[in-house]
Amino acid sequence: MSRQETKEILHNLEVRADALDKEALSRTLSILVNLVENLSEQNEKLKIEVQKLRDENNRLKGEQGKPNIRGNKGGGKGKNFSSEKERKQRKVKKKKKSKGKKKNIRINRSEVCEVDQSKLPADAEFKGYERVLVQEILIKTDNVEYKKEIFYSPSEKRTYVGELPPGIVGEFGPGIRSLVCTLKYVANMSQPKIQELLENCGILISQATISRILINDETGFNQEKKDIFRAALEHTPFQQIDDTTIRVNGKNQYSQILCNPYYTAFFTVPRKDRLTILDLLLCGRERTYRFDLKAFCLMSDFNVAKKVTNQLLNLTEDKEISEAEMQSLLEKVFKKGEGKNTKTRIMEAAAIAAYHRQTTIPVVNILLADDAPQFKKITAELALCWIHEGRHYNRLDPIVPCNVDALKDFKTDFWDFYGDLLKYKNDPGPGKATKLSIEFDELFSTKTIYDALNDRIEKTRNKKEELLKVLKYPWLPLHNNDSELGARVEKRRQDVSLHTITDAGTTAKDAFLTITQTARKLGVNAFNYINDRVSRNFNMPALSDLIIEKAMPQPG
Repeated sequence: MSRQETKEILHNLEVRADALDKEALSRTLSILVNLVENLSEQNEKLKIEVQKLRDENNRLKGEQGKPNIRGNKGGGKGKNFSSEKERKQRKVKKKKKSKGKKKNIRINRSEVCEVDQSKLPADAEFKGYERVLVQEILIKTDNVEYKKEIFYSPSEKRTYVGELPPGIVGEFGPGIRSLVCTLKYVANMSQPKIQELLENCGILISQATISRILINDETGFNQEKKDIFRAALEHTPFQQIDDTTIRVNGKNQYSQILCNPYYTAFFTVPRKDRLTILDLLLCGRERTYRFDLKAFCLMSDFNVAKKVTNQLLNLTEDKEISEAEMQSLLEKVFKKGEGKNTKTRIMEAAAIAAYHRQTTIPVVNILLADDAPQFKKITAELALCWIHEGRHYNRLDPIVPCNVDALKDFKTDFWDFYGDLLKYKNDPGPGKATKLSIEFDELFSTKTIYDALNDRIEKTRNKKEELLKVLKYPWLPLHNNDSELGARVEKRRQDVSLHTITDAGTTAKDAFLTITQTARKLGVNAFNYINDRVSRNFNMPALSDLIIEKAMPQPG
């Protein structure tokens, strides 16, 4: 707010208390209170901007700026906007099924602990056993010297050599190679620490060899990741998505996490725009474009000028075109260097239209995400996360007590309504859905004394269809925490290994994270699964097959 705007507000106020009735006084007080809030918020933003300028000035002088200390309890980046505390207070508690952990422990051997007979009295009677289950692990080497027989045939001038058992590649067996992959992507250990552990166990191995084991796709893990994603798209009813920043060879890129209760898939990409999301959903299929009615409707939603759409109507027809044809078309419509953003919107609209018309790849109909723009308009239906919406209210930081109370009261109502949605999920019905829809309208039509809160409430009201998608599909989650947990896996990995270096290493990282996290969701032991593949036994069913099996509706 500028100084002139502040002067105009104060000039228009009726500030003579003796000349004001109760209603006018209340209106004046409300304006002054919100003016204080606006000026306070502006002051905080200016403080941050001034600090940035000071830091930049110090940097240019060869000095250091103010350190960014994590966990700072002050405002700005250190403030915690999480809404988990309020959500969990209203979460419907489910009865936990009692299950003992010990019943899942496999017993390898039994041993009887005998009583010294010499210490027993004459009348002692045997009454059975007291069972004590003790877990133990044995770490020992199993180094094998293979002697490969060699035969030579003078008549054929050919040498015959005995073959190594399946799964033996190089100088390390499948057990070590599986353990290396598991330590890296399940235990999140760095390569130097993996080497240190193995050497302490009597295995002499270099970091370069560990790197090759992790990167070389000898058993098709990259293809398994593709199969997992394709199976999920084809056999599960909705997908969740989120992204997080990562580093690849010193450069910022993004990890896109797609998931649902059956799988989690990781994709490292240089951008996080709408076309990138479409490319991921196409599963490697080349992106195409189509100018049909849907494409032109999307261009209208994307605010493409009518003049440009009229040109495209005359230059295009309803058929699939390639990337090269699209670029050639755009060159006819725009002069060189002009309309960069408009070109992007046109490509997005035509690519989305082509995606929905193609039949090679399963089309995602429901996407659950936050309200980031790159996730919108791609699928037929978009469901929004209530947790993300709650964070917007946590970002409000009023200083006037009446505004603090207004925000607190509204957040209580917000999470009470969220609790009602949770109850609906457990016992849905048309009448209950109608009632909740009406309650949504009432709650998000609330007017308070706090202007910033009113603006936030109105923005939430405009997302009604996306936030209440659960009334139509009760099996949809109300939040996007699943994909955020996938993003957390990426972040914890970065705590140990800051970045990948090569494209092969990045691809392997995505594949192993996908396999280990999907195995966890499907109740599959990740080490056993990796070892089964590395040893080339293939006794365990593929994770993609398990997704299809578990996602299929049960008869009856």
